[in-house]
Amino acid sequence: MAYKLHIPGPIQVSEKTFKAFSQPMVGHRSKDFQELYARVQPGLQKLFYTKQPVFTATGSSWSVMEAAVRNLSVKKVLTCMNGAFSDKWYGVATSNGKAAEKLQVEWGKPVLPEQIDARLATGEFDALTFIHSETSTGTLSPLEEVARLKRKYPDVMFIIDVVSSLSTKKIPFDELGVDVMLAGVQKALALPPGATVFTVSEAAFKRVEQVAGRGYYGDFMEFRANHEKNMTPSTPSISHFYALESKLGEILAEGLDTRFARHLENVMIVREWALKNGFELFPELPYATVGLTCIKNTRDIDVAALVAWLKQNKGIIIDGGYGKIKGRTFRISSMGDETTAGIYELMANVSEALKAVTA
Repeated sequence: MAYKLHIPGPIQVSEKTFKAFSQPMVGHRSKDFQELYARVQPGLQKLFYTKQPVFTATGSSWSVMEAAVRNLSVKKVLTCMNGAFSDKWYGVATSNGKAAEKLQVEWGKPVLPEQIDARLATGEFDALTFIHSETSTGTLSPLEEVARLKRKYPDVMFIIDVVSSLSTKKIPFDELGVDVMLAGVQKALALPPGATVFTVSEAAFKRVEQVAGRGYYGDFMEFRANHEKNMTPSTPSISHFYALESKLGEILAEGLDTRFARHLENVMIVREWALKNGFELFPELPYATVGLTCIKNTRDIDVAALVAWLKQNKGIIIDGGYGKIKGRTFRISSMGDETTAGIYELMANVSEALKAVTA
């Protein structure tokens, strides 16, 4: 049975995207691939709101997260942590031999600029890791306000994860003035997992030139050198480039502002359902993310039963909570290709499931 995914990622992939993904192979050092690479680039730059090259790495987002730390830090990394995925940044940094310090915030709370400012003022750090949308808790930290700190600390490399927020709302890389911005393609871009898109500032490239031990696979200088030839440093997932070309065409045809408005409308439907049915949002507004909703289980329902009922009776899969808040929360994705009508239908099904497991 084919299930409909409403987990926070991977999310549902359309037949149109799968068809693009399954196009015939070409040589990754051929003119055909160079032309494909070049065709994808303008759409990626529009999505990132940047004039910088936007690279596509074969691998999960963690591959580029690790690469960013290896490429950009010599002194010490400040890892901003407020959920399961941001909490992992500290281990990523230290496992690569980098000195690091935790800025730990309670799960479901945003990381605020004043908290970061107080740490950076010590002068101990040359890199900062920050997740815009913490997928495990549905929490959106204030990226615009945090990015303003870059002007005060120009020598600190700001590494920004927008894995579950890219294309759900405007995130203008050049205007923000941050150094690295990255996202996996399996969330709001609604592609099969296995690739990461990212961009790098000129200031960051200058830092990279001074850092030894960057490795090869994730060396940003290798990405830039190959980009100039419309190539990748190593064998890419060519299928992802075909899928990106198709998906970017859809996104730009819809219009970015229209896409952002649709995502906001979708998530509002889920939020309203949660509140109407006696639940609360896990993060406080206005710090709830746009691509998914993390709902606090204030009614103490059997979340596992809710998830199982939906899967068995409706062929729908939602998430029963992640890590230490599993069962205390549940998460519903409304990003990617989801229509407003589809989200209304989804929540009607969730209502039926809720009635069945609480009867």
